[in-house]
Amino acid sequence: MRLTFDNDWHATVSGEPLPITPCFSGDSLYIAHYTDVKARERFLLATFGSQEWLWDTPDVLRFDKESRKLAGAEFQLPGESASTEDSARVPVLSAVSPGGLTADEVRDFRLEMCEVLCRAPGDAVLTGLRDLDVLDEPLEARVGIAPDTALLVQHGTVVGWSLTDPARYLTQVFAAPDHNPPFPATRRLLTECLDLITEPLIDDVMDGEPAALARLRAADQALRAQREDRSRVDVLLALIANLVEDYRNW
Repeated sequence: MRLTFDNDWHATVSGEPLPITPCFSGDSLYIAHYTDVKARERFLLATFGSQEWLWDTPDVLRFDKESRKLAGAEFQLPGESASTEDSARVPVLSAVSPGGLTADEVRDFRLEMCEVLCRAPGDAVLTGLRDLDVLDEPLEARVGIAPDTALLVQHGTVVGWSLTDPARYLTQVFAAPDHNPPFPATRRLLTECLDLITEPLIDDVMDGEPAALARLRAADQALRAQREDRSRVDVLLALIANLVEDYRNW
């Protein structure tokens, strides 16, 4: 299968997917071997593809300069959650087709970050989509580029990505996820935190709506009180920390 990115940039599905455990920080997903900022900078210098520049923040998809094979990826969580009705329209394909990507040529391109987040019940699957128009037609395939991580393909073009069981992969940036399964309470709190940082609930928080602020305070208290699964819980605390600080005295 030949995939299109950025209108005129192409890669072919070939070989094996990346044998890298995805890492989910709550607002971004990254798949790479680097473990600190300097290592990430070296990684970007040694590869080509899509990357951020100054205030421009597209998604990151990087390829090895010698083999032209996929070397790593970073996807930003969209700031808008789709309605329950729209999320239910995300087609369930029978299986993910695992595969690596090989770039047609050594040339940079731009991969726009997705605009809308579709969430399965219980946030069992997070799906970033280019826009909701994608749901008006069938998807052709889900190409599994790493464990539980897939690119969504429509008419040969990549139109989004998905992460299955995001709670399992919650971790601080540059840290490996806990190999133990997440606690049920952690899964519930992930859902609450994702509600709080995406539209429409974040708009209510920023407008000082009492019910929204009460949910923010309750989530913060619940996270601080949970003793189990602390590595994941600390990720969620950091995810809402700025909101808690900004609206603590409202």
